[in-house]
Amino acid sequence: MLAELTINHLRNISALTLIPSSGVNLLLGANGSGKTSLLEAIHLLALGRSFRTRSLKNVVQHQHQKMQVTAKIARHQMPVGLQYSPEKGLEIRLNSSPLKRLSELAVELPLQLIPANCHQFFEQGPKYRRQFLDWGLFHVEQSFNYHWQSYKKVIQQRNSAIRQYKKIEEIELWDKHLIFHGEEINRQRLKRLESLLVEFTGIFPLLCPDYSNQDFSLKYRSGWTKELSLQEAISSTVLRDKHLGYTRSGPHAADWSFKVGGFDPAEVLSRGQQKLFFIALCIAQIKTTEQENTKSILLIDDISSELDTTHQKIILETLSQLEVQAFITSTDESLSNLVKNDVLHSVFHVKQGVLVLE
Repeated sequence: MLAELTINHLRNISALTLIPSSGVNLLLGANGSGKTSLLEAIHLLALGRSFRTRSLKNVVQHQHQKMQVTAKIARHQMPVGLQYSPEKGLEIRLNSSPLKRLSELAVELPLQLIPANCHQFFEQGPKYRRQFLDWGLFHVEQSFNYHWQSYKKVIQQRNSAIRQYKKIEEIELWDKHLIFHGEEINRQRLKRLESLLVEFTGIFPLLCPDYSNQDFSLKYRSGWTKELSLQEAISSTVLRDKHLGYTRSGPHAADWSFKVGGFDPAEVLSRGQQKLFFIALCIAQIKTTEQENTKSILLIDDISSELDTTHQKIILETLSQLEVQAFITSTDESLSNLVKNDVLHSVFHVKQGVLVLE
């Protein structure tokens, strides 16, 4: 969790220092005031990338040469800092030392984002849903990152052999390693999904009472024909892979969702209900990572969009009961009235890139 956050020359924020609550932090203000930019700064600090643009030069404030985001991580008051300029690129320091791998940063700052267009969970395809699932595995399963990074390297080597028109025997040299890591990834994903489903089953009806009497089930595709083992699938499709030019079967092609009353949520839920669905998934992630003593940061952009006051209040009350540091933006200045007085929270009003504590 963040004990202090400082931002310099990021979009419309010239200079800002924030001492956030360890619980719920409400960021209220008009459109274009800098609320989402503040979330973007936290996202940059935790993941080394923006959720609004692929090019970080777009993040630097106009007429300035660089932007900076620094913070103190509450645990041990560890300093972390990020700086970007077109000349030097992205530079990150953790505990005053240059960062070697972004995964080191992700370990220290487990962060989830609920964007204003969180319907992308249903719309952007399997890759987005795999990333959501693998986020939790990265933080609760010590061996997952090893297996996933190893698997990606094997897939790259196998695909390279396919594209170079190597003999089948040479392509199959990679199969043993692909199967070993791929089966372990699949096993860990299934175990993780079962844990998430248990929590989600209790959370979603709370956020969306219309579905309090529905059954919830797991829809999962491993990435290969379910009647076959991964070894059988890889062996039986090598000619197809050569024709396609890449390895098609494996956990890199997996997909999943939770069915609501036996139906795909994308087909039966309204836009507002889809947002509640995704929020329930994120809360389930938080609760299951809590069990592994991992505390999360949660960013929610524009909570008021498509959700009425009743649902917003339920969400805030639910988050206040979790070990999570939440940063929530809204254009509704009355949102602070929904937070109970005994809940650990802070309210900040954002005006032209400046924060004012209520």
